[in-house]
Amino acid sequence: MNVLELKDVTKNYGEFVAVDRACLEIQKGKVLSLLGPSGCGKTTTLRMIAGFIAPNSGVVAIAGKDVGQLKPYERNIGLLFQDYALFPHMTVAQNVAYGLRYRGTPAADILSRVKAMLSLVRMVGLESRYPAQLSGGQQQRVALARALATDPQIVLLDEPLSALDAKLRLELRIELKEILKSVGATTIVVTHDQEEALSLGDEVVVMHAGQIIQRGSPTQIYKAPASKFVAEFVGRSNWFNGTRGGESSKGCSSYLTSEGIEIRTRPSQLDQRGSADLCIRPEHIELIQGALFDLNHNLDHNVLDGIVVDVAPLGSDVHVVVEISGGARLLAIHKNIGSMPAVVPGQPARLCFSASDVIVFPTDG
Repeated sequence: MNVLELKDVTKNYGEFVAVDRACLEIQKGKVLSLLGPSGCGKTTTLRMIAGFIAPNSGVVAIAGKDVGQLKPYERNIGLLFQDYALFPHMTVAQNVAYGLRYRGTPAADILSRVKAMLSLVRMVGLESRYPAQLSGGQQQRVALARALATDPQIVLLDEPLSALDAKLRLELRIELKEILKSVGATTIVVTHDQEEALSLGDEVVVMHAGQIIQRGSPTQIYKAPASKFVAEFVGRSNWFNGTRGGESSKGCSSYLTSEGIEIRTRPSQLDQRGSADLCIRPEHIELIQGALFDLNHNLDHNVLDGIVVDVAPLGSDVHVVVEISGGARLLAIHKNIGSMPAVVPGQPARLCFSASDVIVFPTDG
């Protein structure tokens, strides 16, 4: 059952189209991440669902009912704002109880519901504190408890973790996912953070320039991007521009890049002589040590020689930048474990990546 449906929803501000004919649906209990850069229309979409903004055209339906004429408080939606928007003059318990009191819930039921919600977000014992006495992470928990307290049909989270530091953001991201799953909340998370979108969402919707350009599982979005924009925005990428030169051994396609490098790819449906942009994810590039790589037995691989330009140990990962012929630079990301080759700037490097790991896009997008 679809809890939410958007049908050709459009929002204009004068001649500027903020959201262009958005169509979207989400099933009960699912978490959907709405991902895109600033100005892409994701927050405008969220605000139209909540009822804070009226679309110029199209239908917003909740549980099969057109809610276009309903006020925000009539839509049975839970909201967690980017700045949490807690009432500073109310205690933790009073903030969580606010929506319940507004709806006329009996006092005994309010007490038990507030207790259950604070237990869910691990805030038991802090009921009498005020927001100014809480850390950022604690305020986020209270805001989430308030959003869930009224048992809403849809929970809308607008950049819910952006105000937190990196370490706390990671911890609460895991906890937030567990909480949403435990209560079976139908949720839309708006974010520009790709890691947040991929980790929280059962599905990810990517927006660009007011349009929904791809929807799929986190794995599909990352491994099979529908456009060059998605490939660039979600994850890190190395890029070549090349012209197809025909078929090479083992059925691979062959492209000659603008730097004069031959790149093997999996068979492509692009025009036989078409120009293409070639994407290689950094984690798919292997640094080779020792003897020469035996191309005769690895005809579906690409091997490039270059010089190490930079090595950046970043905790669990090591980022290695290698400059190859023609001046192009490739980033390789490896896990910081014992098998990682010891590399230093200035030394020769040999890079290898499979033809099947090259993603091909027409140059015109």
